[in-house]
Amino acid sequence: MKRNGSIFFIALGIFSIINTELGVVGLLPLIMKKYGVTAPQAGMLVSSFALIIALFGPWMTLLMSRWNRKRVLTGVLALFAVFNLVSAFAPTFPILLTFRVIPAFFHPVYFSIAFVLAAVLSDKEQAALASRKVFLGVSTGMVLGIPITSFVANQFSLGSAFVLSAIVNGVACLGIAFMVPSTADDQKPASIRRQLGVLRKPALWLNIGAASFILAAMFAVYSYFAEFMGQRPGMNGGMVSILLVVFGASGVAGNWYAGKLLGRSLTKTALLYPVALALCYILLHYTGASLIWIGVIVVLWGAVHTSGLIVSQIWLTSEASEAPEFANSLFVSFSNLGVTIGTAAGGWVIAHAGTGEIIWGGILFAALALLCIAAGTVLRAKTKTPTVLDGKS
Repeated sequence: MKRNGSIFFIALGIFSIINTELGVVGLLPLIMKKYGVTAPQAGMLVSSFALIIALFGPWMTLLMSRWNRKRVLTGVLALFAVFNLVSAFAPTFPILLTFRVIPAFFHPVYFSIAFVLAAVLSDKEQAALASRKVFLGVSTGMVLGIPITSFVANQFSLGSAFVLSAIVNGVACLGIAFMVPSTADDQKPASIRRQLGVLRKPALWLNIGAASFILAAMFAVYSYFAEFMGQRPGMNGGMVSILLVVFGASGVAGNWYAGKLLGRSLTKTALLYPVALALCYILLHYTGASLIWIGVIVVLWGAVHTSGLIVSQIWLTSEASEAPEFANSLFVSFSNLGVTIGTAAGGWVIAHAGTGEIIWGGILFAALALLCIAAGTVLRAKTKTPTVLDGKS
């Protein structure tokens, strides 16, 4: 029972950090109004956060990998709680931006250690299940973070949204402090030199490429969801909002089911994922104007899209089991890079070919991901190295 409680609060911590990262997206209009800044300036609260994660994630995690895991998690959550609370009373935009930038350095540290600690708290055969539970924090944070903070800010005040984030950070912090056993940190990580040594593995770089291209394939299209759906006959803003909610709800379910498939066969699931995502895009492109048919496809797309998070994370880290924290930090960093590349590519396609053609950018990245996964599978077969979850495969 205590083990389940531990994983719940670790997942809640993930939710609270993802909510801090993405929830501000729904607050940008209020921030622009309060501080008198332009849209690009307010957008720095999002872009600077992601850039710091991409650039410093692996190295911050590496530096802190020798520290007590439980203390690191509680310390990071306490830091987020304090900076969210202070953000609620930031008098100027530069100060608010500073309060956003500093916690970003520790975002990947929590993310990386959380998955390792969840696995440590579980039996070997339950490792995929533990990851699946923790990833519920990621998926629900992505789905609920923006609407919850936006609702609170609009109903009460901008500061109230930051206070709410601080409260969730604090609850998760206390939960980990009291529920996670001290014995969870008995297994010490490898030395920094050995952890860096995983970068010499060609298969790891293929996995990194696969994860990056999967995220690029996801966000080359999803980043422009509203524009893509809005061009359909009879589709208005209200319907697009409903479809976004449906997309998010099916995404949580899809992420959960993908964890089950990964537990059965990591390699087969990884190979299947880019194909399934590309199929969703093809269905989207060639579907008619029927709202019912569009709704069915959005349910399928949402389930497949969000499951890409856990598929790419477990696929990447499977090649670096001797340095799990560092491998997870690489996932955080390169997944953010993939989001950036995919979003930029989608914007380029819209500018040169129109919104209706963005699915081809997603399909291209899905094909590149499939090539990386296939090449990694072949390389692993040649070296006779099984994946963590596949055993003999």
